[in-house]
Amino acid sequence: MIDLTIEDNVAHVVLNAPKKLNSLDEAALDELAQAYTEAERAGVRALVLRGEGRAFCAGRDISRVDPATDDTDAYLSGKVQPLLRQMSTFPAPTFAAVQGACLGVGLGLAIATDVVYVAEDATIGSPFANLGATLDSGGHALFTERLGAHRTLDLIYTAEMMKGAEAVAAGLFSRAVPAEDLLDFTMQRVSKAAAGATQAYVASKKLVAQVRDAKVGLWDSMAAENKAQAALCSTEDYAEGFAAFQEKRKPEFTGKG
Repeated sequence: MIDLTIEDNVAHVVLNAPKKLNSLDEAALDELAQAYTEAERAGVRALVLRGEGRAFCAGRDISRVDPATDDTDAYLSGKVQPLLRQMSTFPAPTFAAVQGACLGVGLGLAIATDVVYVAEDATIGSPFANLGATLDSGGHALFTERLGAHRTLDLIYTAEMMKGAEAVAAGLFSRAVPAEDLLDFTMQRVSKAAAGATQAYVASKKLVAQVRDAKVGLWDSMAAENKAQAALCSTEDYAEGFAAFQEKRKPEFTGKG
């Protein structure tokens, strides 16, 4: 159910099971991990993740899950968490176009993506209170970081959903656009990123991850930025960027180190 195509240095990863709202079973998670592995091997300079049909991803496919025998920890720790870590450390800018339902592990996929654009009427949140379960796939960290503890627990306790426009206004994701414009809007920015200074983007991605993981404070982060900038000085794109600026022309980046 996972489609991968690579074109113009961009990996297009598509969740393609629209009849079940792109919900994911263990086999689909393995396919998704393989798609990211293949995209990394291909050396793409940007990746876009989207869902086919009227939903991005409605979460785990529980149609055949027996709660009495289900090993939830094996599913989350053995399948979901490694995938989300792989996605979040992908060595190029990643984007997600989110329409319709973005729930459960689907929310996790969005959390693990660098930049998330959502349809204004997308449905985002945690329905787990209705299942006697709790938010997973990194949702507690994301919600608390961006919404605060009170709003996070409000959404979890009530199982209320947020629309895309509300989620963006609250700082949960990047931008909200009309649903009919979502894919074009996303691809314009993906294409721009794929033509950019990939190594510089990856350096920023790592720096942001350090701050988010609370590994460094302001001044340590600044020191890490200095080292990253110094390392970038030796890249082809750095030289091209400076030359283009000095020559008053548009740079032609290769993404190479």
